[in-house]
Amino acid sequence: MHPLQFALAFNIPVRCPLKASWTEGGIEVNLVLDEETAVAVAADTRCSLENYLALPDHSMDERITSARAKLGATTILLGHHYQRDEVIRFADFTGDSYKLSKIAAETGAKNIVFCGVHFMAESADVLGRDSERVILPDLNAGCSMADMAEISQVEACWEALERLGLAEDMIPLTYMNSTAAIKAFCGERGGLVCTSSNARAAFEWAFARGRRILFLPDQHLGRNTGFAMGIPLEQMAVWDPWALQGGQAKAALAASRVVLWKGHCAVHQRFLPSHVDTVRAKYPGIQVIVHPECRWEVCQKADALGSTERLIKLVEDASAGSMFAIGTEIHLVNRLARRFAPEGKRIITLDDTGCLCTTMYRISPQHLAWALENLMEGRVVNRIQVRSGVKRWARVALDRMLEIG
Repeated sequence: MHPLQFALAFNIPVRCPLKASWTEGGIEVNLVLDEETAVAVAADTRCSLENYLALPDHSMDERITSARAKLGATTILLGHHYQRDEVIRFADFTGDSYKLSKIAAETGAKNIVFCGVHFMAESADVLGRDSERVILPDLNAGCSMADMAEISQVEACWEALERLGLAEDMIPLTYMNSTAAIKAFCGERGGLVCTSSNARAAFEWAFARGRRILFLPDQHLGRNTGFAMGIPLEQMAVWDPWALQGGQAKAALAASRVVLWKGHCAVHQRFLPSHVDTVRAKYPGIQVIVHPECRWEVCQKADALGSTERLIKLVEDASAGSMFAIGTEIHLVNRLARRFAPEGKRIITLDDTGCLCTTMYRISPQHLAWALENLMEGRVVNRIQVRSGVKRWARVALDRMLEIG
């Protein structure tokens, strides 16, 4: 390691002018920095993400707490329910994507540090004031479901539906788990965004304005919502973006009330009907509650389904001694198990092999400390900014979502 890097990584004071010498490849290298250059290099090196990632999780706690205190009311930290415990405990607000979107729209803070995934940070930027800055501690924290609907594919789908004469009375809806470009696409064509909390309300809103819905990008949420509203499965065709004409005949598309994009959540698709059968056999009387991103067959076997906020409410309202198997991300399940154990409620995961949101997990205490300490020094890292043209129509779609509640 470079001597300067070593000193800064372990908080060893650096004196200026700085002199150092070391050997590289058998050659002696001498370094002399004047005070101004050394200070600039020191700041650069100290705030390098690599220096943070080399340190253990627990060593970040005091630094995060200190940075949060110094930043004060200028900065709020939002944490999604699926975030790891080591990070979410520093959040000012926790919630699902809908709840956090509302908070982002209402906050007066200058900086929003979003411990979630990319599409959530994009939505916060769209809904926030122009003076606000949205920061995603790790740009690699994406969403596999959102990645399953690329804007050029969606535009090609719409063009195909137009050629078939089916787009005129169709309303495009997109799940919150989608890019800002997809949200803008829907907003510009008379549609809106929904979450698992208000998907049914969004469907009702759309059917009041058109005969058909194009639902992006989660086929399972779309199917479960449509079926709960009385739409038969045979009237919900699946559009495969990798197949010619979506892999569907014109007659099948014309007969559909809902055209479902072929996308899914990598976490929730792991749950199978056999998992429900297994926990019921092992724990007679157990209540099975699942997220509507799960397969239709799983949701049909469950006692109840709902967004993460509703799943939490179901456990909160249950009587002492209740037992639940929950089909959702493992961090939330484990957190609920610890929280409600003192009330005599037992909570287990529906699949004990563990269902981890690996992209959400990318945000670590090191990433959070790095983002906050840079902010503290006046540097904004990993800022998420949606282009103005996209932002305009994405805002329209998100505002419609907030209006329907």
